[in-house]
Order: sequence, then structure tokens, then C-alpha cells
Amino acid sequence: MKVALVHDWLTGMRGGEKVLEVFCEIFPQADIFTLLYVPGSVSDIIANRKIKTSFIQKLPATKKHYRTMLPLFPLAVESFNLEGYDLVLSSSHCVAKGVMTAPNTPHISYIHTPMRYVWDMYHEYFGEKRGIKGKAISVAAHYLRMWDASSSGRVDYFISNSRHVARRVEKYYRRLSTVIYPPVECGRFRILPSPGDYYLIVSAFAPYKRIDLAIEAFNVLGLKLKVIGTGPEEEKLRKMAHGNVEFLGWKTDSEIADYYAGCRALIFPGEEDFGIVPLEAMSSGRPVIAYGKGGALETVLPLTDAPGNGGYSPTGIFFHEQTHQALVEAVREFEKSMAAFDPVSIRRHAMSFDRTLFKEKVRVYVSVKYDEFVRGGDAQKAQ
Repeated sequence: MKVALVHDWLTGMRGGEKVLEVFCEIFPQADIFTLLYVPGSVSDIIANRKIKTSFIQKLPATKKHYRTMLPLFPLAVESFNLEGYDLVLSSSHCVAKGVMTAPNTPHISYIHTPMRYVWDMYHEYFGEKRGIKGKAISVAAHYLRMWDASSSGRVDYFISNSRHVARRVEKYYRRLSTVIYPPVECGRFRILPSPGDYYLIVSAFAPYKRIDLAIEAFNVLGLKLKVIGTGPEEEKLRKMAHGNVEFLGWKTDSEIADYYAGCRALIFPGEEDFGIVPLEAMSSGRPVIAYGKGGALETVLPLTDAPGNGGYSPTGIFFHEQTHQALVEAVREFEKSMAAFDPVSIRRHAMSFDRTLFKEKVRVYVSVKYDEFVRGGDAQKAQ
């Protein structure tokens, strides 16, 4: 088959790009279509493919300010010519699922999230904007919501990365989807004989990640917190932090694996659509202290449910109010309950999300749906 892979943009290696890597392995001859590509920002598995970009690539200051061009993204993704392809497989958290395909070309879309900036997290991203700028943002968001909903009809089959996202796909698009959890490279991580004396955050510094909440909590606790990441909120977060909070910037994959293995627990204070970071920590045998909402509910086995409820080994602790006080109490509970967490059992749980399982599930799903689509087309021709 001649296959086209469509991805929103290629500017770094995050969860979406890990999914795209697997798609590239399943379809080694596939072409990649993306709005924007920054050379050197992705793995060789992706970079060695034929990558076709949109007109966004040629606009000035694109590398740093491409997100400000969001209202142009629907036009850009619709400009791709996908004639002659037997299958289109998109990896979408923004507009990739809105690509236009021929009637006889099946389009399967792996949804990381419906466009969160204009749906459920609109106010977290843009706040209460006033004046002309506020009106312009409101108009643009209204247009993007209409386009996002209407373009979902172009997809033949949806895969969601979690049950949490599947519910939102049904709410916003009125479409059902199959859940296949994203890949975790469990083989990159290892268990140490004993953890260090610090807690860990691995995250971009975006408002909805709620790193501020974690810093406030550890300012109160006085315990060591190491923070790996960068982002637009970095200056604000550094000003908030006391001396027990250390900012490390971004680290290499191997360095991050070392920090996972050495931490007492991972702190995960935001609501995510899925969240690969907790599973990376669990692959290292380390527990997770997470806000009890979103994708974390599907990956973390909480301490409070473990005794007498299925007999499983716990992998973390939830706090259910998104406040620093609630996180403080969760950390204190963890400090008293550390003996309840078994590193080997925690890693075993994470292995059920391993990359090899994801790859096989996607391969089978695509094969079945492609055959289903072709048979449906043949049945229509027979009529």
C-alpha cells in the first residue's frame, strides 16, 4: 500500500512523536505530511522519511511563533494533496485529523486530544481577554471549534489515546472511537536498589500543567524537588520557588531515566489526556503522586483502593482537589506509606503499556479497518 502519515508539526520528541515513530515502523515506506518541520528536532526514524510541509514552513519566525498562526492551520492541513494514497493515518492533537482524502481512501485518525486550546481548556490557555485582542481571540476560537467539529466527519475511524479522550471525542465530534493507549518505551528505564532523597517533576511549563501548585506545596513541605523542563512559565515559577526546589532545564533521555530511577516519587499535578510521564516513572519502579483526574485515573493504581479491592499492588497516590494544600497532604501520606510500594510490582504494571504491545494493537486495528473499508466499498459497487 501507498500510505500517508499526517502529523500536526515536528518540532520536538514528545508523546505524539513517539506514536508517529511506531507508525513509521509499521509502514516503513510511508510519506509524512506535517504543517511544520524543524530539522534536528525529531528522531532519525522520523527524520529519514520523505517529509512534506505546508506553507506554514515558509512564513517568517515560524520556528518560535508557529502557535500564533493557529487560525491558519485548518487552511494549511487542507492544502495537502493526498491523491494516489491507499491509506491515510493521522496523529492529531490539533488539525491533522482534518486532512482531506479521496472518497475511496480510508482515513484512520489517532486522537491525542480534541483541540484543547478551543474546547475544555480554552480559559486556561487564553484567560479572560478584554478589548480588541480578546474579541479577536474569541472569534478565532469560535471559528476553530466549528471547523474542528465539522472536519471530524472526514475521518472514517477514530482511535483515542485514553478513555478520557474517547469521552471527549464523543462529546465534541459525536463519534465513537477505539482506545489504544500510547507507547511507553519501558526498556529505557531501570530500577535502582534504593531511591534518592528528592521528588521529581518532568514537564513542559505550560499553565495547565500546574507546576505552580507543586512548587507552592514543596515550599511548604521543605522537601527536595527537582524540576526537569522549560516553557513560557519558567521565569514565574523560578521566582516562586524556595531553595529546596531545583530547576534542571531539559535533559537527555538517558539523563531523565537516571532521575526517574533515583527519585522518591514523581509529582504529577496537572490534568492530562493520558500522560506518558507517570508510566515512565513507574517503568523505573517509582510511585506517582498525581491529581486524580484525566488520564492518570487509567494508569495509576491508588494506594487507598489496594487493600481488599482486587489485591493489586499500588503504584501511586491521588489528590482530588487541585490545590497545593491537597498535594501537601498527599505527599505526607506517601511519606508515611512508602513501604506499601513495591518497585518490581510498579514496573510490572507499567509493562502492560509497553511499546511492543502498542505496535501490535495498531497493526491489527489498521489491518481490520482497512479490510472493512474496502469490503464496504466493494459492496457499494456491487449494488
